[in-house]
Order: sequence, then C-alpha cells, then structure tokens
Amino acid sequence: MEGSSPAIRNMSSTTITDLDMDALVQCASHLNLHDLSNMAMSSKYLQTAAYSDPIWQSLFRQQWSPLVRTGFPHTSTAREAYLARRTDLLQFKFIDPVVVDFTTEAKHHENLHLDKDNIIFSQGSSVHVLNIENFLYGRDPFVTLRDHTARITSLRLIPWEETCLYSSKMQKNDNLLVTSSFDHSIRLWWKGHCQRSFRGHNGPVSTLSDKLLGDRPSIILASGGLDGTVRLWSLDSSGKRGQHALKATLYGHEKPVVLMSVAGHKTSLLVSISRNSKVMVWDTATSSAVRSSCCVGKSTVPGAPKAMKCHESLIYTAAGSSVVAIDIRMMRQVFKVNHQEELHSFRMLPEKSLICTGLAQRAMLWDVRKGSDIQMGEAVAELDGHIGNVNLLHMDPYKIVSGGMEDLQVHVWETGNGRQTNSLFCCPRCDSRPGFGCCAMAVNGCKIVTACNDVNHSDLCFRDFNNAAVPISSDSSILQSKFWGPQAHSDTEEESDNDLA
Repeated sequence: MEGSSPAIRNMSSTTITDLDMDALVQCASHLNLHDLSNMAMSSKYLQTAAYSDPIWQSLFRQQWSPLVRTGFPHTSTAREAYLARRTDLLQFKFIDPVVVDFTTEAKHHENLHLDKDNIIFSQGSSVHVLNIENFLYGRDPFVTLRDHTARITSLRLIPWEETCLYSSKMQKNDNLLVTSSFDHSIRLWWKGHCQRSFRGHNGPVSTLSDKLLGDRPSIILASGGLDGTVRLWSLDSSGKRGQHALKATLYGHEKPVVLMSVAGHKTSLLVSISRNSKVMVWDTATSSAVRSSCCVGKSTVPGAPKAMKCHESLIYTAAGSSVVAIDIRMMRQVFKVNHQEELHSFRMLPEKSLICTGLAQRAMLWDVRKGSDIQMGEAVAELDGHIGNVNLLHMDPYKIVSGGMEDLQVHVWETGNGRQTNSLFCCPRCDSRPGFGCCAMAVNGCKIVTACNDVNHSDLCFRDFNNAAVPISSDSSILQSKFWGPQAHSDTEEESDNDLA
C-alpha cells in the first residue's frame, strides 16, 4: 500500500460501524423477518439496527394494523411486543379467531392438510380442495378431483422447488399434490387436474415417502404397497408416465409396507417399515435394475407400527407401547421410551429433543435428552383431560394440539412445558350430538382445521388466529398440567408463519 493514494487507504480502513445508524435502519426496514434475523446475527452493531423500534413498529402495522394503538406495552420494546403477540397467536391464546364452517358429503375425512388458503382432504376415491378466500368472497370454494377409482390411502404436498417439474417462478412457490390409492395407482396433480399417473404395484398402494429422494436432476418418489414391495418413480422433466416412470422395485418385506421416511443426513436413504414391524433401510442411489435389492440395514421394533420419522441419522419409530430411536449408520438402538399401555399417536420436535405420545385419555410430553438410561426419557408434562384415545397430534416449536375420535374438543398446549393455552370445539354442532367427535385435524401456523363426522353428517371447522384481538381472560376456568402450574383458557370458541425466533 506504499504507493496507494490517501483516498484508497481511507476506503480500505472503512468498517461496517462507520455506516450511519439511521441509514442502516432505513435499509433494514425493507427486509423480511428472516433477513432481519440474519442481519442481527452478523454483528452487535447490525443487531442494534435490526432491533430498532421503527423497524418493528412498521412490521407490526403491516401485520396487524387495526391493533397498532394497543400493540406496544410501555414495559417492552416494539420488537418484544411484536414477538410476544406472534407467540401468543401461534399458541392460539385468543377467543376471537376468524371461524368458517363447512358442511361436506357425509363420509369420513382422511388425509387432511392445510396449504396456505386451501383445505385439502380425501373422502373415499375423491380429493377435495376447499379455498377459504373464494368462500369469503362468495365464490364456489370447492374443487373435486375424481380420477382415482378406489379409496385414497395417502396424500402428500411436495414443494415444487424440490422437483424438476415447475415451469414458472410463480409455480415454484406452490406445492405439488401427490396421491396413492387402492386402485394400484399414484397420481400427480396440479392446475386442478391429474397430470401424471404411475402404475406398477401388484395391488393397492398403501403409502408414499414423506419427502423426495435424491438430488436434481435425479429426483425420486418412493411408494410402498400391500404387495410388500417398495417402488421408486422418476420425477424428472421427461414426462414419463405409467410403468415407464418406474425406476426400481425393491424386495425384502414379507408383509404390506405401511410407513416410509427419507433419512435426514443422506437423501438417497429410504426407511420403510411393514405391518409385521420389520424395518429396512435402502440406499436408492445404488438401484438401477428393476429387481435390484439395495437394502443396507435391517431391524425390528416391538408391536404394531403407528408412526415413523427420520431426523438426521436417526429413525424414530412409535410401535406397540414404545418409541424407539435407531441410528441408521450402525442400525443400533440409541434410546427407547417405554409406556405401560398402547400408543395411539406420535409426534416429535427433534431440534428440541422433545417427543409427544398419544395414549388413552391423555398425551405425554417427553424430553429424550434427560433419560437416566437407554430405556427412558424424562416426562415433561402429562396432557390430560381427553375423552377416549388421543389419536390426533400436532407438534411445532410453539404448541402441541391433541384430540381424538371420541373427544368433542381439541386441546392446545405450550410445547416447552405442557401448559394448556386453549380448548376448541371441533365443530359447531359437535357439542350437541353424541358421538360426533374429531376424526381429523390439520394445523399450519396460526390456522387450524378440524373435521367431524357421523353416519349422516360431515363438517369442517376452520379457524385463523392471525388477526385475533381478544386474549383469553386470566380469570377464565383453569386448565392445568399435572407437572406444571395452571394456565388460563376459554371455551368460548364454540361461539364464535411460521417459524422464526
């Protein structure tokens, strides 16, 4: 730098802290929540700008403009007020959500999902897509997809950006709908129509993988059948259909395949479990021939399988009366949470080492880091007050939602400690008709949809808490966990995004 000009030397010594704070705040005001979080983690100086009140006041106005005047307690910063309200909304701590009720065909609701403003579910051989916005604006909200000829067994929503199929930037932000059926077929849907159909199983298709396998351009969808086979289907952009899309057939299960999950640490590894509790791990990257066997690991779990999920190199399996975690790399059990009774449902939050299990009349929240030995986790809370078996569970970083077929309500709990925050009637009429309990549930951020049905009626109840303004009163009836102190709640619901720290 000996021959450099003074101007160049001065430029080279400029740091981020030389930037004007007001200018930084002005620039940061154009960022979204995710980008603000990244900015705050970059340095203390940038964090000061990212946490400034004008930015969070602006975000508050954009998100909840009717509440601006009451949205900032004197004891907190604008950011703290924003995040506190957001957490309360995500935990359903209000009594005035937007509520929309729908009457549907008197059949059992299955495979219920919430996708932005769409409620998606199957009844028999049909898929129904119900658009909330169309309903609120007086337009026909229902679209029915009828190409299957037998009961639909599985329904998956796969982000378009994970496939090689999308053709526009707008489409990239949507989801591809994939279904399997007792009619031996798998169908891919977009634009309200079936665009591809795969056939190859020698019987009904029982399940689909929870995610896609592999990396672009060799993206693979896996399916399991009552014929005991696992089949791999190419989702490349060539448009192959029917058996032409079949990439490989994997043999090894003697009984129907009931659950499948893709490994978290290696996207070519697929885990499948059959009805007789046999677990198999497949390396799909090594399969090219139709009858190739690429099994790289086997195990068994005790009891009938209820649910399975992979995270990083672990397989979490709920079967019989226990939850077992198996390390895929060594096929060795790393922990087991035992119960004294049969499990009916299971969800996990691996980033916090928390699992939730549904039992008879209650659910249990466990911390698997705190077990005294390989046989136990530590019980964090007992989530009681249910009627019948808890076979419906949702779990995210903010809340657990639990319910069952015999229960008139679903119950909401804080994820970290099991404190109850709310109870919601599943449908407006379910409090007046015996046996009209909750048969399905889907939760997405501040939104929840519950389904109820009996022989003569089927209803859906959609709630959106995003613009709720009336918090649950502290003097309402008390609901409490057996492990933690009481938390206020309200049952007045019958009258009436996502994740960022």
